[in-house]
Amino acid sequence: MQKHVSRLLASITRAVAAAILTAAVAGCAGWGSASYPAAPAKASAPDYNYIVGPGDTLSIIVWRNPELSLSVPVRPDGQVSTPLIDGLVAQGKTSTQIARDVEKELGKYVRDPVVTVIVTSFVGPYSEQIRVVGEATKPQFLAYKQKMTVLDVLIAAGGLTDFADGNRATLVRTADGNKRYNVRLDDLIKRGDIGANVDVLPGDILIIPQGWF
Repeated sequence: MQKHVSRLLASITRAVAAAILTAAVAGCAGWGSASYPAAPAKASAPDYNYIVGPGDTLSIIVWRNPELSLSVPVRPDGQVSTPLIDGLVAQGKTSTQIARDVEKELGKYVRDPVVTVIVTSFVGPYSEQIRVVGEATKPQFLAYKQKMTVLDVLIAAGGLTDFADGNRATLVRTADGNKRYNVRLDDLIKRGDIGANVDVLPGDILIIPQGWF
């Protein structure tokens, strides 16, 4: 009787082990496949103009008024302060729009001011920053630049870690309502497949998962 019970338990154990192994193999097969459509190779932002955000640095030049010209940072609240102007909203505007706003404010004190605004340090608004999360060497956010590609993003992020599963990386495109795309980072970096390089758009999020070993 005891031998029969032992054989039964051994048989059940082998069956359970086989089931676990089968499930694991099936899971790994699904894990390695792309679950999202491939990201489009070309995706340009129409009529893109750089939008100023907190952390940017602006060079404000007032023609023939050097005492009013200076370099100022955009505060965390999105505003800048200059001589004669306290709290001008800069966030969410182009440099040209800011220049016109400065002219309007200075016009209260200076006759017909002519202002030029140059962005000298770029961070950009949060809504347009490119974010890199997961198994990048340096996960971070980047200011978007026109015609920027996923290769540019990876270079800035220092490439992939040894644990990254680059071909399962996901590009979340906020401009498309958070639609998700698959990007093949391993093919791009390790195999030199330039066809795997794709454009990024303002607000894209690159998620790099960890591989199974």
